[in-house]
Amino acid sequence: MGISNTQYRDIMFQYDQTRMNNQRILDKRYETLFAEIPELEQIQHDIMDLSLTQARKELFQTEPDPKSEAEYSAKRKALLSRKKALLLHHGYPEDYLQSIYTCPDCKDTGYIGNEKCHCFRQAAINLLYTQSNLTSILETENFDHFCFHYYPETMKDRVTGRNARENIQKIVDECLHFVQNFDMEHDNLLFYGATGVGKTFLTHCIAKKLLDTSHTVLYLTSLQLFDILERNKFRHEDISTSNEQIAYMLQSDLLIIDDLGAELVNGFTSSQLYYFIEERHINRKSTIISTNLSFQELRDRYSERIFSRFIGFYHFFLIIGDDIRQKARLTAK
Repeated sequence: MGISNTQYRDIMFQYDQTRMNNQRILDKRYETLFAEIPELEQIQHDIMDLSLTQARKELFQTEPDPKSEAEYSAKRKALLSRKKALLLHHGYPEDYLQSIYTCPDCKDTGYIGNEKCHCFRQAAINLLYTQSNLTSILETENFDHFCFHYYPETMKDRVTGRNARENIQKIVDECLHFVQNFDMEHDNLLFYGATGVGKTFLTHCIAKKLLDTSHTVLYLTSLQLFDILERNKFRHEDISTSNEQIAYMLQSDLLIIDDLGAELVNGFTSSQLYYFIEERHINRKSTIISTNLSFQELRDRYSERIFSRFIGFYHFFLIIGDDIRQKARLTAK
């Protein structure tokens, strides 16, 4: 759980940019108002000179001087009062020249004391969403929008005897258990079933739950996954970027491989799939796979050692039902 060092640096860089942008805005305000209200510039200089003088005194003091501190406080208070009065007189808020903070709670540092600020936690979630490849789609594809009525009660699983709606309700319960126990159990899921029964939608639901709790999630179709691996292996493009991609694919808290079986199966893809399954299992990183292939087709398509990993490492869930996309289109008409 959590963000990588690179992601942490990205967030802290954004804080640096925010502080610089806010300082530029404040500098521009001062520039404009000094031209409009010359007395204001003199007052600002007087405040700075007064503060510097007091700082020099305190630097060479061997013990506190209450009289000097009281005089300093009184003079500074008078100057600040005059500054506020001038701002109000010219139609500006009295705090118009105070420091600008996007987050006043942490003053755009990301921390309150030694604790991460709420804005840091939100920045981490936003970054994880961006890097998950799922930024916009999760606004609608999540558990809050899951529709059980798309699954008919008339269609039954011949093995379990449950109808399609009972079946998906049990699967959703298992998915929620997966999310709630994610950091303790490190499970892997494999959804299989016909096209359009909601396998991808279900992976999106899980992804949103985990992203909202600051877990790293990466969604890739099988075609995208093997294209990245093929480019890394054979084309030798930007090596540093490519290595970073591979590391993120291996180390993300959850990797979703959608539509497994759409790729061309050959020696390379088989060896890479085995490697990813094995490495992520060893490192206790969860993976979710969805596929249109049946249980038997998975066995026939992939090598015995890959299929044995599926059997040993993954919880299988058969999703039955009608093609929801077709049903939704018919309903819309």
